[in-house]
Amino acid sequence: IKEEKIIEQFKETLEPYTKENALSELFIEPEKFDIILNTLKRKKNIILQGSPGVGKTYFAKRLAYTLIGFKDKSKLNMIQFHQSYSYEDFMQGFRPTEEGKFVLKNGVFYEFCQKAIKDIENSYVFIIDEINRGNLSKIFGELMMLIETDKRGKEFSIPLTYSKDENEAFYVPENVHIIGTMNTADRSLAIVDYALRRRFSFIDIEPAYNKQSFSDYLEKNSISKELIERINLKLGNLNQIIEKDNRLGKGFRIGHSYFSGNIESENQTEWYKSIIQTEIAPLILEYWFDDETQAAGHIEKLMEI
Repeated sequence: IKEEKIIEQFKETLEPYTKENALSELFIEPEKFDIILNTLKRKKNIILQGSPGVGKTYFAKRLAYTLIGFKDKSKLNMIQFHQSYSYEDFMQGFRPTEEGKFVLKNGVFYEFCQKAIKDIENSYVFIIDEINRGNLSKIFGELMMLIETDKRGKEFSIPLTYSKDENEAFYVPENVHIIGTMNTADRSLAIVDYALRRRFSFIDIEPAYNKQSFSDYLEKNSISKELIERINLKLGNLNQIIEKDNRLGKGFRIGHSYFSGNIESENQTEWYKSIIQTEIAPLILEYWFDDETQAAGHIEKLMEI
């Protein structure tokens, strides 16, 4: 009873977070947000995929807080996969000590699940940024089965690779939800394993140019209506060209988040040109690496203001 009172007192000090809070920070239609939230509740595993700068990680955190109901960072964890990330980092493995010995240590996801098991009444969210950058089959191991929606709970417990005996079983609780993010414009990445695709719902996050909510956000931050129109027109037109290019496609469109942070309303023209030169131009040069003339033409059009 004392523990329950402490939890309730802690909740009272937290900032509640609702769908309305999320929509005030995201450039997405309420209907689509409902679909994504309901999919996360039902499937428990989703991947937010999209082109550079659409705010996938930003979206993932707001979605997580909405599911949790509070801005409770204790129920949210986020890591980033990379090529050297391993099962031992994620789940469990032997680690060297200062004495030169090896001890069995639990990984970040293992510890997160144990924490969630002790608080089964509340939702927990684990965010994996750049999920397709890791060797997924190697990192997940037994989790390939345990994260499935219908394989959650104690009755599906199994021993892990490094378990000392069969009694040391592990399971993923039903209150743990996984959100992965994936950059669709990364040419260096292999196709995501089909077995993992079956376990996740894939959701596209679109650029927000020409959406009223995005224009309202810029206007609220004192950006002139003229510059807002130019941003929407120029980046919207470029994204249409990218989408129609056979070598690129919609997964390579340029996102809106380049213009939604560190806004400088006093020197708006310089702010805009700086973003084009230092952030978007390198991306365009990478897209058309074999046609510098075309790349330079697109950059020149964006710089005209």
